[in-house]
Amino acid sequence: MCLGIPMKVVKIEENLGIVETGGVKRRIFLDLIDDVKEGDYVIVHAGYAIHRIDEKEAQENLDLIRQYLSATELS
Repeated sequence: MCLGIPMKVVKIEENLGIVETGGVKRRIFLDLIDDVKEGDYVIVHAGYAIHRIDEKEAQENLDLIRQYLSATELS
C-alpha cells in the first residue's frame, strides 16, 4: 500500500525542503512541484512532494490518518 502524508513546508534549500507534521521533520525533494513556498502544505510520498494542498485539506487528511491509526491500535 502506498500512502502520501500531508506535511507543512517549513524551510526550503534549493530543490530540497524541510517538512513537518506531528513534530516529525523530514528532508524531501521538491522537484515535482513548481513554486513551492515555506508555509505550503504538500503530499509527501517516497521522499518527494507530489502534490500541493491547502491547509484545510491537509488537516482533514491528517485527521483521517489519526482515526485509522487509533482504530487499528484498538483491534
